[in-house]
Order: sequence, then structure tokens, then C-alpha cells
Amino acid sequence: MFSLSDRPSAEEASPYFFRYIQLVPDGDILHTLRTQHGDIHAMLRGIADDRASAAPAPGEWSIKEVIAHVSDTERLFAFRALWFARGEQAALPGMEPDPWVALGNANARSVPDLLAEFDQVRAASLWLLDNLDAAAWQRQGVASSSVLSVRALAWIIAGHELHHNLSLREVYL
Repeated sequence: MFSLSDRPSAEEASPYFFRYIQLVPDGDILHTLRTQHGDIHAMLRGIADDRASAAPAPGEWSIKEVIAHVSDTERLFAFRALWFARGEQAALPGMEPDPWVALGNANARSVPDLLAEFDQVRAASLWLLDNLDAAAWQRQGVASSSVLSVRALAWIIAGHELHHNLSLREVYL
């Protein structure tokens, strides 16, 4: 029997993506996606704009760029989930995050604006995932030359946010 609390199996994603999946606590993935989101708001509440625009080291992203990256990547993972849930079989390309971040112009925006966008991206992801049936959750496709299930993508979305949340705490704040 399919459950939203079941972690994806090794056949549902490449080992690369399990670095994100393993960060997600046990439990219903939709519940996790709904509740984890407040952590980043609490962490960045009141951070000065100049501090949020500064990279911790040459070649590193700023806090604003990290927030924008998490939003962009969640959009990408949610699109992949939609693609596979609807039965599409054409393989999807990968993405390289550094060029996306460089072209995103996140440092010209405010932290509250970036977080508001992040909220909207998460809301859209939840609308999509909330309305999938059990068969859709189990469908798979290929992206970034890797087999991915819709279920794995939901866990990857949560784990990717957690990965960057930890990075922000350890490196930036």
C-alpha cells in the first residue's frame, strides 16, 4: 500500500539525490513541506539587506542568492513532478545552478520579497502534490540522466530546502 510517509527507494532516484532525501525527517512528506517553511523565515527575519547581499567568500553565493536558488530549484523539481505525474516519458535536461544564480539578479531584491516568492513557489508545489492520486505519486521519468519518481521529487524538494537551511546556519549566520 502506498503511503506519503514512505521514503523513496533506491530505484526512485540516483544516489546523488539521496543526500537531500536523507535530511528529511520521517513522516508524511506533505506535512513536512507545509511545516518546514517557517524555519527559513524565522532564521532570516530582520537580517540587514547589505549582509544578505554579501557572499561569505569569493565565488560563494549571497544569502539572497541562496533563497532565489531554492525557489528556482523547487520550481524545477515541481515541474519534473508534474511532467512525470502526467505520464510524460521524454527525458528532461539537467541544470547547472551557478549560471542560474548569476542570471537571477537576486541581490537587487529585498529579503522579504525573495521570501514572499519562496512562499508562493511552495504554495504552488503543495497545490500540485496535494492533488495527485497514488498512481501519479509512483510514476517515474528521467531527468538529469537519472530516474526519478514523483514521490522522490517531493522528498528532494524538502531535503534541498533543508540542505540550504543548514548551509545558511553554518556558513552565513
